[in-house]
Amino acid sequence: MSRKPHHFKGAEVSCCVKYFLFGFNISFWLLGAAFLGIGLWAWAEKGVLSNISSITDLGGFDPVWLFIVVGGVMFILGFAGCIGALRENTFLLKFFSVFLGLIFFLELTAGILAFVFKDWIKDQLNFFISNNVKAYRDDIDLQNLIDFAQEYWSCCGAHGPNDWNLNIYFNCTDFNPSRERCGVPFSCCVKDPAEDVLNTQCGYDVRLQGELDQQKYIYTKGCVGQFEKWLQDNLIVVAGIFVGIALLQIFGICLAQNLVSDIRAVKANW
Repeated sequence: MSRKPHHFKGAEVSCCVKYFLFGFNISFWLLGAAFLGIGLWAWAEKGVLSNISSITDLGGFDPVWLFIVVGGVMFILGFAGCIGALRENTFLLKFFSVFLGLIFFLELTAGILAFVFKDWIKDQLNFFISNNVKAYRDDIDLQNLIDFAQEYWSCCGAHGPNDWNLNIYFNCTDFNPSRERCGVPFSCCVKDPAEDVLNTQCGYDVRLQGELDQQKYIYTKGCVGQFEKWLQDNLIVVAGIFVGIALLQIFGICLAQNLVSDIRAVKANW
């Protein structure tokens, strides 16, 4: 009587996990490349790439740094995850999962510290905005960022319109020759729905008037207070975004670790 041979199925790499991780990272990588490209293009427009020393001339925060740093990190991690998944390279997969885990840990730590030291964070925010008010005319990207913030949150300055005394173009000193003296940027102005054309001179001389009269023409609340109010009003949405980002990171780490385990199991059977 012949005995029926037994067939043992060896370990194998899950194609579903492999290509799902590849797809997850290709979008991550392309988004990072886009961010990095925008940042480098903005730097090229400013002439920074041809004169690196001009970085030190910036008086305030340059928004382009955000695109370059975030884009660079996303590009490197996305590239490592893509190649690691496609080539079943455990070193790149470990690099991807470890650094994604490190970013998650830093984000979690920053969130806890921000909650515990919220008064210190508020002071730093005041300092940050005040510094950037001083540098308002020094960098076009910074200028656009401040204008966007003031328009979006219907605010003016860190604590109010008088914060613009910190800027050499808008301060109210007698020896200031600027036409913008005792004024505010146009983004502080209360918009008139009937106006089709933006009046960039609407803030001229407005701080020479009394506070009650100023309220007719410009926003008188500071951006720090308005930002805090916006956070409180949109707490669920903001929390949901951060939780969603955290879940995506955890999902990416789990996929990478799962794939590493599959690859190790296959190699162990060789």
